[in-house]
Amino acid sequence: MNAIQVISLTLLSVLAASAQVIMPGRCPQTGVQEDFDTARYLGKWFDIQRLPHTFQKGECCTATYSLQSPGVVGVLNSELLSDGTISSINGSATAKDPSEPAKLQVSFFEYAPPAPYWVLSTDYENYSLVYSCTDLGVLHFDFAWIMSREPTLSEETLGELQGILSSMGVSVHKLLTTDQSEATCSSMSL
Repeated sequence: MNAIQVISLTLLSVLAASAQVIMPGRCPQTGVQEDFDTARYLGKWFDIQRLPHTFQKGECCTATYSLQSPGVVGVLNSELLSDGTISSINGSATAKDPSEPAKLQVSFFEYAPPAPYWVLSTDYENYSLVYSCTDLGVLHFDFAWIMSREPTLSEETLGELQGILSSMGVSVHKLLTTDQSEATCSSMSL
């Protein structure tokens, strides 16, 4: 085994233990929401389902988008952790190419590279399907979020959005359902 294989195997083992969704090959090529309207997308979204990853562990997860300045969207992600505390992080998102406004780049830390945030599908009023992928050449990490303007989403819409992800090769059986119940999330509205 050469050094690159050893490093890759070690990295894969560490990331697999972190519950990341790692897939063979490069990131899939996929279309995004046509004629994406950032202004209509702004506001609060509830996380309904997501692929597991290291940076989102709680329940009652929300993402709130606001216009920071022309071309810059403010991002506020919040979640309720298992110890009862609310964790929030602020970031910003911009379209790398103005001709593809649904392909955003989101940043949460000053010196970290931005991550892709692609809006694959949205009707702006009920649902949003977001996909992100980090390409490592022979492997890639999938990230996906199914979101709603309300704490729930119809099973029919959920199935349609899962179908889009499945057609891209995303492991929809690994999607986690976020608890958005009033009993669990009442402290989030304080």
